[in-house]
Amino acid sequence: MNSSNSPTEAVIDHSDEHWMQLAIERARRAEALGEVPVGAIVVLNGKIIGEGWNTPITDHDPSAHAELQAIRMAAKAVQNYRIVDATLYVTLEPCPMCAGAIVHSRLKRVVFGAYDLKTGAAGSALQLLNHSQLNHQPGLCGGILKEACAEVISHFFARRRAEKKALKLAQRAYEAER
Repeated sequence: MNSSNSPTEAVIDHSDEHWMQLAIERARRAEALGEVPVGAIVVLNGKIIGEGWNTPITDHDPSAHAELQAIRMAAKAVQNYRIVDATLYVTLEPCPMCAGAIVHSRLKRVVFGAYDLKTGAAGSALQLLNHSQLNHQPGLCGGILKEACAEVISHFFARRRAEKKALKLAQRAYEAER
């Protein structure tokens, strides 16, 4: 695959959907914790060597994104900060912070599900992963199971908005009774 390909032009591996489904399972773990449901796995030679899901709220750590957790675990698995020949599967397009870690870890390929038009750093809002000034550009493939990935996030935020609305109504009812 040519690393200059945009995410929509990248070659899709026949197993990408399988691995993305496993990343979605990790996103559901984040959701169960009340975190924004993003999940990630790192695959090398057909095996998962790293996994992660968002835990910034739980861990009180703004860097506790799914990608970073999966990259950290994978680096320990290969006992090297460079994870060459590995593929990162993540349910949401990586943000700039995660893009920096991806470049530094020398991941061969990044496959993501849903596009993030606000903070995506793989071409939606910014293009950091294939920026010509950087010393490494991973192969990119975006939109794998994008509907399923986007649905997990959309349902999470819809439920969150409904919970906030219900809380406001309950507060108004309480205040009216006083």
